[in-house]
Amino acid sequence: MSGYDPPYSYQAPPLGAQPRRTPDPLAHQHQQHPQDPFQHPQDYAQAHPPYPSSNQPDPYPPYPAQPPPPASSDPFATPSYHPHEPQWAQPVHQGQYQPQQDLGDAYPPYQPADPSSASAAHDPSAAQYPDEPDSAPLLHGHGHSHQYHQQHPAGHSRWSTTGHDPGQADPTLILPGGFDASAGPHPGGPADAGYGLGAYPPYGAGAPGVDDDDVHSVVRYGRIPQRQPRRYKTVKRVQLTQGNLVLDCQVPPKLLERCPRKDSREFTHMRYTAATCDPDDFLNEKYALRQILYETPRRTELFIVLTMYNEDEKLFCRTMHGVMKNIQHLCSRKKSRTWGENGWQKVVVCIVSDGRAKINARTLSVLAAMGVYQDGVAKNEVAGKPVTAHIYEYTTQLSIDPNMKVKSAERGLVPVQIVFCLKVAKKINSHRWFFNAFGPILSPNICVLIDVGTQPRDTSLYKLWKSFDLNSNVGGACGEIVALKGKYHFVNLLNPIVAGQNFEYKMSNILDKPLESIFGYITVLPGAFSAYRYIALQNNAQGEGPLKEYFKGETLHHSVDADLWTKNMYLAEDRILCWELVSKRGSAWILHYQRSASAETDVPDTLHDLIAQRRRWLNGSFFAGLHATYHFGYLYRSDHSFIRKLWLHIELFYQAFNTIFAWFALGNWYIIMFILTTAMEDPSFGLNGIKYFNICVQYYYVALLVCCFILALGNRPQGSKGFYLVIAISFALIMVYMLIAAGIITYYGVKNAKDAIEAEGGTFTASDIFTNTTFRNIVISLLSTYALYLVSSLIFFDPAHMFTSFIQYLLLSPSFTNILNVYAFCNIQDVSWGNRPEEKPSNDLGSAPVKGDSADVVVPTDEKDINAAYDDALHVLATPPPKEVHKVNLEEKMTDSYRAIRTNVLLAWVLSNGGLVAAILSTSAGNASPQNVYMAFLLYSVAVLAAVRFLGSTAYSIMWLFQN
Repeated sequence: MSGYDPPYSYQAPPLGAQPRRTPDPLAHQHQQHPQDPFQHPQDYAQAHPPYPSSNQPDPYPPYPAQPPPPASSDPFATPSYHPHEPQWAQPVHQGQYQPQQDLGDAYPPYQPADPSSASAAHDPSAAQYPDEPDSAPLLHGHGHSHQYHQQHPAGHSRWSTTGHDPGQADPTLILPGGFDASAGPHPGGPADAGYGLGAYPPYGAGAPGVDDDDVHSVVRYGRIPQRQPRRYKTVKRVQLTQGNLVLDCQVPPKLLERCPRKDSREFTHMRYTAATCDPDDFLNEKYALRQILYETPRRTELFIVLTMYNEDEKLFCRTMHGVMKNIQHLCSRKKSRTWGENGWQKVVVCIVSDGRAKINARTLSVLAAMGVYQDGVAKNEVAGKPVTAHIYEYTTQLSIDPNMKVKSAERGLVPVQIVFCLKVAKKINSHRWFFNAFGPILSPNICVLIDVGTQPRDTSLYKLWKSFDLNSNVGGACGEIVALKGKYHFVNLLNPIVAGQNFEYKMSNILDKPLESIFGYITVLPGAFSAYRYIALQNNAQGEGPLKEYFKGETLHHSVDADLWTKNMYLAEDRILCWELVSKRGSAWILHYQRSASAETDVPDTLHDLIAQRRRWLNGSFFAGLHATYHFGYLYRSDHSFIRKLWLHIELFYQAFNTIFAWFALGNWYIIMFILTTAMEDPSFGLNGIKYFNICVQYYYVALLVCCFILALGNRPQGSKGFYLVIAISFALIMVYMLIAAGIITYYGVKNAKDAIEAEGGTFTASDIFTNTTFRNIVISLLSTYALYLVSSLIFFDPAHMFTSFIQYLLLSPSFTNILNVYAFCNIQDVSWGNRPEEKPSNDLGSAPVKGDSADVVVPTDEKDINAAYDDALHVLATPPPKEVHKVNLEEKMTDSYRAIRTNVLLAWVLSNGGLVAAILSTSAGNASPQNVYMAFLLYSVAVLAAVRFLGSTAYSIMWLFQN
């Protein structure tokens, strides 16, 4: 027996046979059943003549007529016996590492059926099933009529498969608008009939017999009017698996036509599980995943989680297609000891959606088109217990790229094992389902975390995995996060907000991450693209460890006992996880940066979105950094060597110094601006009247800061877009003036020094330039910062951002410090994760009442209904979505309006009083000596910090070259 086999399968009787009591195809029986007597398709065809077509007209003909699929060429699945009730393993503390062999008793593998019992399964009387109910038609209309049962014998359409000639399938289909001219003909159809998702005409394009000018004609977008599946649903009595509702549902035959492999049930059936427990109790409640149900359980080397909320289909396809391309690369490494042709069996992709009501409908259609999701099988309740998550398992052979083109095996793609977890209610616990529910069952080696919208490069997952393979002490690793640049890898950079973030990301990956990787402690492994060794994350026997601390923030925000410090700290829960991993008791795990593993992610392209995003980032990182510095003693409980602990202490001191600089960044910016502008008032410069202009600039700077405070205290960024845009432009102009001032000071500093030396009859040399204190401080600061940016980028062979994004970053740097920091600290009481309100589970899916050890479920069983649901998903993808018009919530609009009025009044009052104070204090003179001393301290501090980052970056580059 190869591949995954169901707990039970059966065969339809030939025409003319006497009616018998047949076991349900979805039921899990305790009796043993025989092997399939028909070992070859031709044997089956001789014993089972084709079924006559039904004369009953189809009451729902919403689609153009399509040729019928070819006759079945695949025999029914090989029967196997249902295993005995196992003795369940002793409960273990959630999160504790448990080897794979410890799960053997909990999940005994399915064994081949006993051939000696072959006659019993095909006995027409079926006397051995006295308790199995008939699948009788219901009176309420949810079942089939008597005529339908005569035309369609029980079980035939549900379990038959459709053969397909691979030569008739084209690997690429264009979903929206039209169809691919290269698509092959539909099997069994005319030779010139294009077969593709584009063959479905979009709504509004007109139809035969319909007047386009008819006022009753309606143009529809998005999800189409669906065929009501209740006419094709049948009540089935299914056997519970370990007391849980588990269904094996046939995937649409139209999907199988495009799939080259149909030799295993993981390709022909989707497995649905209705979870009614908390993620921490998933293992103890005897739930299972397909990977451990094989005769030889599959070992999971890579366990990848894709977390999403309401991202659209393009963002999801960008991430999912990138992951599938990476798995294809793993299978192409023929000489690898771990990977190879069947390497896809060692990878499981887990998609966790944060709330059933919030998932994007078109994204759900993409999952349905891949075979992962089926509508109509999920339930709200099982045995009176509410379902907490709907889990769909399927091994897909299709991928949809961001351009909505279907890719299949003809393009080199390999099968991918997918677990789709659709949570019922929105909660911040997606990673808890991943680590605490599915992790203990699969016991993976490496766990990879990816946010939907982030696209890993084709070889990134392998290179990230290789970091763990080369060094057994690596407990976590991350790659380079690259800002999505758009078309031609440049278009998005025309937006200065995106360009500024691109420069930030690049310099962080060139200077900060390599330095931290040398020390062994990276302060944050970004949740958008990072990986962890599963065993390193596990809690100890007392339940203490990284995962416990990581998930503490899930309920912390609703707790009245937690202080504001702790709540803000858990806004950056990934930083807490990194610290807990490095300082884990009795362990010596380190964190590593792999520069050759990169992934593209979308970044905010508007200022108000950037402000909202950075509020959580800045507050979380600030308090998490203080937490690590304050609890530096945790390092002594670890098992790191003396040298490693010394390096970690040096890094913590470096991080503490950076934290102090970040705290005083607001004042330091104003001090530097004030010194630069007043330095131009030197009489030797000959700039008459510059003093009064500088006074205006200085007070205008203060006025902008006051505006930032007032807006941050009273308004949401979305309600003050215009104000923030004006402030950012003003800060950019002031930055231009500061650069001009630095250039003037440099020029006149050199000129005056030269004139003074020549007036005394001396010879001017280069060393004489640095006799001017202000000039010396400015030059050292600029060279230590911007020159090192260029040199380090050249060392990493990645200097493009210096030419495409440096100017934008330079102009936006005052806004990044003033606007973002002011908003973050003014909203320190906001410990929310964003605009994701809690939602209550809905009750629109029905329930599954339990009788004894079985349950009654209403599921679609007819092939036409299964194909109709699949056609719905294809129609949704074939119809381009309309431009969405954002509807402003009236309550939020009213609140923003009231806040805007309050802000305008407050601004007028504060600015008028500030102008009066400025007019009076502008005549006072201060001592310039402290200004020069502090200016020197600031600039030399910047130089030292930049030198440390540069040395760390250079050392990492040397090690990386030798490692490769």
